[in-house]
Amino acid sequence: MGHAVLLTGPERRRRWSLEDRARILAEAFAPGAVVSEVARRCEVSTGLIYTWRRQALVQETDPAFVPAKLVDFTSSDVVEPAMFVDFPNGVKVRIGVAAPCDLAAAIMRALK
Repeated sequence: MGHAVLLTGPERRRRWSLEDRARILAEAFAPGAVVSEVARRCEVSTGLIYTWRRQALVQETDPAFVPAKLVDFTSSDVVEPAMFVDFPNGVKVRIGVAAPCDLAAAIMRALK
């Protein structure tokens, strides 16, 4: 007859809070820091630190909602309604109403 072993005790995997992850990432990637030393001190693998960093970078690049403002241009050079977008880096884009949606989306992705 077979037997089963029931292991009790602390959980094998640790669960890190978002605050702990952020603290460890800030410490590991501070100027002059050595990731392996931070990992050893915090008792976490270096691979996990790099995984957390990759996940954090992906979250930062997700699109965000921004306020839109409608502006009435009465200038003679604007012949049709258009969408005007000012990016934080100073780039200004004007997309005409006749522009295909795919083209407008590709422009926005390229300039983000």
